[in-house]
Amino acid sequence: MDVFINKTEESGQYLQYNTLGGVLDFYFVAGPSPVEVTQQYAQVAGLPAMMPYWGFGFHQCRYGYRDVFDVAEVVHNYSVAEIPLETMWTDIDYMDRRRVFSLDPDRYPLEKMRQLVDKLHENDQHYIVMVDPAVAYQQYEPMLRGIEDNIWLLRSNGSVWIGVVWPGVSVFPDWFSENITKYWNNEFATFFSAESGVDIDALWIDMNEPSNFPCYFPCDDPYASAVGFPPDPPPVRENPRPLPGWPCDFQPPGTTNCSSQSKRSDLAQNVSPRTSPFSEKFENLILAERQESGDQKGLPGRNLLFPKYAIHNKAAWDTESNAAAGGISNKTVNTDVIHQNGLTMYDTHNLYGSMMSSASRVAMEARRPGLRPLIITRSTFAGAGAHVGHWLGDNLSNWSLYRISISQLLQFASVYQVPMVGSDACGFGDNTNEQLCARWAALAAFSTFYRNHNSLDSISQEFYLWDSVAESARRAISIRYRLLDYIYTAVYQQTIDGTPVINPVFYLYPQDEKSFGLDLQYFYGDSILVAPVTEENSTSVDVYFPDDAFYDWYTHETIQGKGEVVSLTEQNYTTIPLFIRGGSVLPLRANSAMTTTKLREENFELLIAVNRNGTAKGQLYLDDGVSLEQSGITHVTFDYKDGKVAVDGEFGYSTPLKVSKITFLGGGQQNGKRRESIMTIAVDKPLTGPFVIEIN
Repeated sequence: MDVFINKTEESGQYLQYNTLGGVLDFYFVAGPSPVEVTQQYAQVAGLPAMMPYWGFGFHQCRYGYRDVFDVAEVVHNYSVAEIPLETMWTDIDYMDRRRVFSLDPDRYPLEKMRQLVDKLHENDQHYIVMVDPAVAYQQYEPMLRGIEDNIWLLRSNGSVWIGVVWPGVSVFPDWFSENITKYWNNEFATFFSAESGVDIDALWIDMNEPSNFPCYFPCDDPYASAVGFPPDPPPVRENPRPLPGWPCDFQPPGTTNCSSQSKRSDLAQNVSPRTSPFSEKFENLILAERQESGDQKGLPGRNLLFPKYAIHNKAAWDTESNAAAGGISNKTVNTDVIHQNGLTMYDTHNLYGSMMSSASRVAMEARRPGLRPLIITRSTFAGAGAHVGHWLGDNLSNWSLYRISISQLLQFASVYQVPMVGSDACGFGDNTNEQLCARWAALAAFSTFYRNHNSLDSISQEFYLWDSVAESARRAISIRYRLLDYIYTAVYQQTIDGTPVINPVFYLYPQDEKSFGLDLQYFYGDSILVAPVTEENSTSVDVYFPDDAFYDWYTHETIQGKGEVVSLTEQNYTTIPLFIRGGSVLPLRANSAMTTTKLREENFELLIAVNRNGTAKGQLYLDDGVSLEQSGITHVTFDYKDGKVAVDGEFGYSTPLKVSKITFLGGGQQNGKRRESIMTIAVDKPLTGPFVIEIN
């Protein structure tokens, strides 16, 4: 589909949709405010799912960790650097020759992987790995079980449709097939078994557009295209450095009082080291009795490979190149493939990632019943937020993509109802640098999903590798964690009624036309204005302040917005400009912590920043942080006016935590008089029932 937006004096104003087919259902959401439009869209697309509390911690990943020792050392180094690391990730490096549901038996052996996960869990940390949809076309159990369950996409003659992805020649799940849930649940239960497999805490799904490379359309010879896939793995090595506090298997040979117990595991490996891809005639051997896809559904007589209208993508920019460049099937599964239920890939292509998301959520719930799944996907469709979160794909380490990440964040969180979203901090492709990474470490801390991730061919960019980046990360994470319940509450609100967790400035000031085009500053929640420095070698930033009261996060200085741009100077590389919107009551944790588990033991403080009328409001949502169904929740409001803050609402979640301090940022009319003050008072109020505190 192409969408054209035009607003010129010559052609007028119009919004034009050019589709390749389908049934069109139109929904008109009238608002009238931008926030109400988003809420109404949620009624159509569906409300998003609540995520586990720990998922809002800081995540670290890289494509290119050569072995389990690399992964463990990164975890250790973050601890030494005192940068809170909540979750460690592993890309496809852990797989045996990049085959899903397998472990590299030499670089990521099962026993060491289980020890890695145990060590993370012992420290209240978490672990995530990547799973792609394509399965290697080889004689290993996940492939063979898929044949038995008849869940692969098929050619018209009943043989499996073959493409090329990371492991080489591959097949693809048919998410509309009858047995797909059985198959996917079983693979997850087997490979990610808590008793005998890799006990992941959450899931990362990728390549689910679906991607098919480098076998470009028509992909008549996938075996020739698969030469060099997968690439040779790095040399096997012993652990090169001691890791204090880690098991003996993670220490160098000869370490005192250590004796390695690890063994090579064929169970998790799932593939014999000598297994080779199926021959081109394999399908005739194993699929003697052909499986069948369903009868084709949809409008008959269509050209499913080369539609008459050429959508404006790289593969089919115009009618002439439509055929020459592979039409709409280039780099993906052929669009004339028919699903088991009769639907065509032509009609379902954009749903492939969301279908995988839905199936993966079911599988994750099955292996950990009663717990909220955290699943991060690349491919999404309308309504995806009901199942998954989203990372913004493979960006580059440059200032342009740093800036673009802001508008992308706003699109998904404030429009598409995918509140758990973020970019690869410091950039995925190319090489980052210290200044860019320091800025990005701070900016990404004010997205809901916060992860550092980069590519195999790029330099390492873990936050601890540069002093300024480490300091920027520590400062930003400290603020993020103290605000974590504030943003967790905002996410909860979005799951209830679609109110955006992250807001463009014009969402909160819809009458201010000057705010309409702002795409480099935004509100984290509805109270924290984030205004990052966005230019290289700059220590200044222009910030637009609407006609309202604001307070500097760091100094608590009052800023009276006048609907004008203010130039801020001396913004060092380890600090991101933040401002509190007047009229806000922020529930803050008293201190940050190295993990969200420890963070949840911290008492609360209230930061009251009054508006020009001398009032302020806020809310706080508390639950156990992990359960799909809560036995009791606390959801309270904070209401400040006339010198009193009233706390009221539902107090169903049992907690020993208290409100221990209130900081008051004054500015405005109170009792008929102008008041400017900063005041802090100690209190001792449990969050077990309503209370009122008077601020004299």
